[in-house]
Amino acid sequence: MSLKSTIAYAYAKIVKRKIDRAAKNAIIEQEKVFKSLLKNGKKTAFGKDHNFNTITNYEQFKKQVPVRDYEQISSYINKIKEGELNMLWPGKPIYLCKTSGTTSGAKYIPITRESIHNHIKTARRALLNYIAESQNTDFVNGKMIFLQGSPVLETINSIKTGRLSGIVAHHVPKYLLKNRMPSYRANTIKDWEEKVDAIVQETQNQNMTLISGIPPWVKMYFEKLLEKTNKSSIKELFPNFSLFVYGGVNFRPYKNTFKRLIGRDVDSIELFPASEGFMAFQDKLNQPGLLLVINEGIFYEFIPAEQIHEDPPTRISLKDVKLGVKYAIILNTNAGLWGYNIGDMVEFVSLNPYRIVVAGRTKHFTSAFGEHVIAEEVEGAIAKVCEKHQCEITDFHVAPQLENPNGLPYHEWLIDFSNPPKNIKQFEQHLDQIMCSKNPYYADLIKGKILQPLSITLVKGNSFKNYMKQEGKLGGQNKLPRLANNRAIADKLTKNI
Repeated sequence: MSLKSTIAYAYAKIVKRKIDRAAKNAIIEQEKVFKSLLKNGKKTAFGKDHNFNTITNYEQFKKQVPVRDYEQISSYINKIKEGELNMLWPGKPIYLCKTSGTTSGAKYIPITRESIHNHIKTARRALLNYIAESQNTDFVNGKMIFLQGSPVLETINSIKTGRLSGIVAHHVPKYLLKNRMPSYRANTIKDWEEKVDAIVQETQNQNMTLISGIPPWVKMYFEKLLEKTNKSSIKELFPNFSLFVYGGVNFRPYKNTFKRLIGRDVDSIELFPASEGFMAFQDKLNQPGLLLVINEGIFYEFIPAEQIHEDPPTRISLKDVKLGVKYAIILNTNAGLWGYNIGDMVEFVSLNPYRIVVAGRTKHFTSAFGEHVIAEEVEGAIAKVCEKHQCEITDFHVAPQLENPNGLPYHEWLIDFSNPPKNIKQFEQHLDQIMCSKNPYYADLIKGKILQPLSITLVKGNSFKNYMKQEGKLGGQNKLPRLANNRAIADKLTKNI
């Protein structure tokens, strides 16, 4: 073991003990965060508008601070962009994190001097926790790549603005700079395909030991590497590659594809970062769920998923959550987000410590007939059927097809197979059977002949990639929605069948 590895392992054990200690006292830690947030919030325009000076407990907070999404808090953010101070958090943000997803265009999520530590420290803790758990320190001696957005930042009224991954790139610890790839030049290339080509050129002869990114974009990187080098697997190129770090999408549908591309199994760590805050990371290699980050400036609230559109919904804090219930996760943060609905659903798989799995998006679902099929169900179903039929997918999307001249409406699954099943009809039947077992409402609609069983449409010719490129969302942190309640995406994809 090298000196660097020895130091890393010793430090990792110290950090691991701190993580475990905080996890055992999660409710106390959350109470501390709540009080700290309120104290600072009193000094802001938002705090004055919502009478923070009269709030002494969580019940009062719920009465005075309604749940909001971006559109409902954008008036404060617009004033921040105009240069006004003390709007959501004392002073002004050090960054505005630009992300997509609203009816009015881009979102600008504030990141403050206090909240940037949540993003940086949690990522570091996730890696150190892995070292302590696995005793694998080999990767610290090699090169590490983070497939991310451009680090080039714009400025709005003296506030630096850019994508989250580009912002975080400016906070890589000095001791990792020599190990980090790609180069700044390659990272600033705007066209994603050109950027990946440049990264392939820079990394193909390096000792890559850690690779991180959103699975579909890492898959593209691996495929381009193999094409460029005429190798049969990534392990031939990078024999010391031992850790894959990912987040953003469910990895299960990609697992078999990655094993084939890499040529063997490698350890992986799942993360749950967002522009609004870094919420959880995988703390155990062989246990389900991500450990909730409870002491880094985020006070969590939860709304049962079926109540998310009620006014008002039931809101609970961490101490009242239950296992096996899907919740919309609501954030209050030291970036100045209050009662903020980020649009993600989670489910607790452990309460001691608090571990979650991401169950999908509150706005990404298919429910044209009241079935409310969610991402967790479709991702689990297709992963299971692909394993049974020994096939692999590149990407997929599910949308309702209401107009069927030959019969009943149905769910259309648009799928690009990198390795198709031998019998597509059998695959289709098995997929529908599993969906019926996962969602009783869907099963009832099939049995009652309101819907006919799902139908698969084969999409080829890089349709998914071309769609993301046309939308200006190819690469980086961008993800194709797995589900939609309309055909806006599906109709564009079917043009390339």
